[in-house]
Amino acid sequence: MTSLPGLLHGGSEEADRRAAGRPGWDHAHQRAVGLVDIVLQRRGDVTGLRRLHQAGCLKARLPRVEMAGQCNIVTMNISGGIAGGDRLDQSIDLAEGCRAVMASQAAERIYRALPDSAPARIGNVVELAAGARLDWLPQETIIFDQARLQRRLRVTMAEDACFTGVEMMVFGRAAMGERVRWAEIDDRIVIWRGGRLLVHDAIRLRGAVGEMLARPAVGQAGRAMATIIHVAPDAGGLLGDVRQALDKAALSAGATSFDGVLLARLVANSVGGLRATVQAVLMILRQGAALPRVWQC
Repeated sequence: MTSLPGLLHGGSEEADRRAAGRPGWDHAHQRAVGLVDIVLQRRGDVTGLRRLHQAGCLKARLPRVEMAGQCNIVTMNISGGIAGGDRLDQSIDLAEGCRAVMASQAAERIYRALPDSAPARIGNVVELAAGARLDWLPQETIIFDQARLQRRLRVTMAEDACFTGVEMMVFGRAAMGERVRWAEIDDRIVIWRGGRLLVHDAIRLRGAVGEMLARPAVGQAGRAMATIIHVAPDAGGLLGDVRQALDKAALSAGATSFDGVLLARLVANSVGGLRATVQAVLMILRQGAALPRVWQC
């Protein structure tokens, strides 16, 4: 007679051994999987929801905020953090003329990965039709010691679409006395506009990250960094104002502009200083529009 564990695992003696945790079974750890798929469309002067599909630990909410007909989206990871082997995927598709702001409810945490586990994987896909605009404004990602992260942001946009995005990364919580000695980070932003590759920005760190960040040519001993990308027909005209804002900040930063792209990189000793400067730059790029309320929580 086959035992209940055997029935649940295929009805074999091998399945019984696996269910009992006997030698020879490669234990599968519990992993978090999340998916959010959003499609927006224009109804008159208002951007509204056409489709929302969410599954697993990722959820999306659309707070009712009166801001010139745009759609406001807040995403949340209800698993409490991300560990090795977890997989989170988000996609957002804006139809012609849509305007939206997408932010995360809180800072994301990338916890220590087990030695035999795959990296945590985060995939983000953005599609922008003609005349659409998206502000991609997640809060910072906190990297814990021994974390492994593979993250992708892919944007495909029409020639006259606009995209403003920020990604912030913090290595350890200074207030808790945490230090990141080893980590594996593979973080890439790829932007296609009008069918051609416009931006391929990659940050790859593997090994003694703390020592790497201490090098003058890498992080100048900073423990928080940000990448800001603004893609718009008039992006180059904002470079002077952005550089002026960066010059006033007590951190290391630089900005450049090319082919309708403005790109800035910031490295700071504290997340507070980084966030303050990022907010100042976003105010310029977003023409003074207020940041999502979750950024103030």
